[in-house]
Amino acid sequence: MSGGPETGSYSALFDASPTTTKLVTLGNLSRVGARPPLGQYVRLLWARRHFLWADARAKVASGTRQSLLGKAWLVLNPLVDGAVYYLVFGMLMKNSRGIDNFVGYLLIGVFLFQFTTQSINGGARSVQSGKNLIRAFTFPRAALPISVVLRNLLNLGPTLVTLTALIYFIPPAEEYTWRIALVAGALALQVMFTTGLSLLVARWAAALPDITNLIGMVMRVWLYASAVFFSFDTLLVDEPELQRWLEVNPMFIVLDIVRDCVLYATTPDLMRWVWLGGWAVGMLLIGFVTFWRAEESYGR
Repeated sequence: MSGGPETGSYSALFDASPTTTKLVTLGNLSRVGARPPLGQYVRLLWARRHFLWADARAKVASGTRQSLLGKAWLVLNPLVDGAVYYLVFGMLMKNSRGIDNFVGYLLIGVFLFQFTTQSINGGARSVQSGKNLIRAFTFPRAALPISVVLRNLLNLGPTLVTLTALIYFIPPAEEYTWRIALVAGALALQVMFTTGLSLLVARWAAALPDITNLIGMVMRVWLYASAVFFSFDTLLVDEPELQRWLEVNPMFIVLDIVRDCVLYATTPDLMRWVWLGGWAVGMLLIGFVTFWRAEESYGR
């Protein structure tokens, strides 16, 4: 037995040269779900820009598909809101006194403020409603509130077309001037500000979901503080100090600039643009960085 083939096999097994041991380092490995550096985070988000637009368009289409009038509600909703505000504040409370073209003044306020309201309300709920997506895929979580803003921006398109038709083609028709081009700049700054604020409230609501119940009340107060359906000049005649504070409100500045350009053929004051630009850039940076810092906590 000692000289058989099995003995040779065991001998070969034990006489084999020892296996070389290699040291494996963990330096090239990264923790799954870890927050990437801010610059890399921005690049990852930018790489998904086409998906964000496609997702926003799909949700706009699906949101109106089941209703009888479909996309017409994108225009009818703010028109109905404007009619209600005109009845209450224009006819019953006589807030239209002292305001030239009160209908145009009111519609600009209602249409543009509604964009910000819907974006902030949707942004606050975006992380909670996207928890299943967060747990299933790895992607920059900021895509969720940003997608909400893009969706509402697409909804704003037909609303602006309707607003233009009402102001420039229905009596009392306003005169079309070169200042209408400035409206694009005001809207771009509004979108920046709204995006930053949506990211900020999305972060807060992810940590404390009860905040979503307070946002409606805060937005209602903000609506009144933005002179959507009245003028500070006629309402706060005896309160100049309060009026100065209210006039630095970013949404009031947006509405004031658009009204000057569209209704009154007036070039907005440079300080209006400085204030609005500061609000837009500052809020976008604060909201984005605040949201990014809590990236790892979403979806837990």
